[in-house]
Amino acid sequence: MARKAKTASTTPGKKTVAKPKKAAAPMFENAVTARIVAVQDDIVTIEALTGEDGKAARLVKNEVIYICPTRSADAGVQERLKAEILRVRRRTADAQVYESTVGVGVGDPVEQSGEMLSVTLGPGLLGQVYDGLQNPLEKLAASHGVFLPRGIELDALNRKRKWAFTPAVKTGASVAAGDCLGTVQEGRFAHKIMVPFGWLGDQSGDWEVVWIQEGSFTIEDRVARLRDRSGQERSIGLAQRWPVRRALDAELMRGGRAERLYPEEPLVTTIRLIDTFFPIARGGTGCIPGPFGAGKTVLQGLISRYSAVDIVIVVACGERAGEVVETITEFPNLVDPTSGGPLMDRTIIICNTSSMPVAAREASIYTGITLGEYYRQMGYDVLLIADSTSRWAQAMRETSGRLEEIPGEEAFPAYLDSAVKGIYERAGVIRTSDKSVGSLTMIGTVSPAGGNFEEPVTQSTLATVKTFLGLSAERAYKRFYPSVDPLISWSRYLDQLQGWYESNMEADWTARVQDMQALLQAGEGVLQMMQVTGEEGVTLEDFVTYQKALFLDMVYLQQDAFDAVDVSAPLDRQRLTFGKVHRIVTQDYDFADKDEVRDHFTRLTGLFKNFNYAAPDSPDYVSLLKQIDDLAAAKRAIAA
Repeated sequence: MARKAKTASTTPGKKTVAKPKKAAAPMFENAVTARIVAVQDDIVTIEALTGEDGKAARLVKNEVIYICPTRSADAGVQERLKAEILRVRRRTADAQVYESTVGVGVGDPVEQSGEMLSVTLGPGLLGQVYDGLQNPLEKLAASHGVFLPRGIELDALNRKRKWAFTPAVKTGASVAAGDCLGTVQEGRFAHKIMVPFGWLGDQSGDWEVVWIQEGSFTIEDRVARLRDRSGQERSIGLAQRWPVRRALDAELMRGGRAERLYPEEPLVTTIRLIDTFFPIARGGTGCIPGPFGAGKTVLQGLISRYSAVDIVIVVACGERAGEVVETITEFPNLVDPTSGGPLMDRTIIICNTSSMPVAAREASIYTGITLGEYYRQMGYDVLLIADSTSRWAQAMRETSGRLEEIPGEEAFPAYLDSAVKGIYERAGVIRTSDKSVGSLTMIGTVSPAGGNFEEPVTQSTLATVKTFLGLSAERAYKRFYPSVDPLISWSRYLDQLQGWYESNMEADWTARVQDMQALLQAGEGVLQMMQVTGEEGVTLEDFVTYQKALFLDMVYLQQDAFDAVDVSAPLDRQRLTFGKVHRIVTQDYDFADKDEVRDHFTRLTGLFKNFNYAAPDSPDYVSLLKQIDDLAAAKRAIAA
């Protein structure tokens, strides 16, 4: 009698190894081509089986496989646990499992899918809440309850819903990968149905449209048929698949079907501190590191809600379950300031909490990026917010440790830098084959332990992105929100976008912003001196500098997220406010003493605070502007 194979140990780090058994009788969806030979937490080692032809099955890196635990089969229902091959060594391979491996044992059969980890791209993505593997969580909860069983996969898109397809080309037209065949209406967006991005055809990449039809179809229906020069024909539906770890536009750019452009305009967030001092380019990259309680969640919520973009993708890749629940419950109730409808109508949420398997957490950010690239290819401006990339990097660290790879600093994998660069470099501005221009802007939040910005994930991110919005616990405790520290934050886009600012804001906008940054630095220097010597230890001139810097901070850098007016400052209002603040802090004064200095800027601060809360069409708006001008003019009259 054959001895029963051992199951996976429940002790973390303990590894069980045994020789694989011969293939069992067919009881699975696909042919069994490999067997489990070792299990270590969520990492399994598989060995390819030899077929009837005497050849072993081919194992490919990043291929999706399905593990079929034989010891947990219930009433003839076979579990199929999704996994991805990470490393291949001849006939064996290491794979990460996207589910709990409890009950998985040596000898369990493995099915190969022949496909890399991929997502479904098509109409119906907007408004959805997915996990990192693109399973719709609402459907999972409806069919299986809030405690989700493992091994369950649902269709990412509704296969029964019909979409009205309008062709954009005619029979006989020549098209290529990425070209638009027609559109369906997805909410208020025209969703382009494109030739699959992997269909490169013959050497020229051209396909001839054999037939195309108009009407209402499901994503499974065929709407067109194409033929290449060799006579090969393929049918096209409304949806297609794409591997998440490959940039969607890479092959298109190599074939001349897309072009990467240089970012030339800022992403308008309506947050004064960001738009004026630390801009993020449309199609650019930024990061928001900060300690716990510094306001990362509120800030990223404001950016996603008020930024001038078409599509918003929020990736919660490993945050605490409470924060994720808050995100997926609040977003459907938020009003879109651009349309007046629900914000979820143009939002996709990908969420994997820190309690979910690390493999699924690591995959979630690639899923979000791929969906963003898809809508960018249609010519839309997409904003992707990843919260937080620290959890994503920690998931890589856990996986790397279990693979026994050589560790880098703080046990993160040695390839952390390249991995971080690999995700951020997929952002950018793209001109497609039909000359439409789309962008993907990526902002990642980082949660360094203890607010230590010197840790590896933060440093790797800072070496990659072009905007750094460093949150300060000290400013958060003072209730200075957003708590972005202007003394440590920076943006390389300020000089890069100088031409845009001079054309759309003021001719000397960048120079004036740099003057204000210098004032903040000078004011901090005086503050440090006063903390040692008191006000008596600084000159009147230095005290005026400190009060000017404090005034700038209080009335321009700070913004009330819970006020209906101050929560969002359009560029026209930013230009007006910044101009007045700049004139006030750059003029010279002849104060008698420090009390007069403090009184003057305290009164100005109060007026400006009230002005920030005043709606443009309100009587208070005009009245407060006049009071600010009168007070500033009165002091100018006694200027030296």
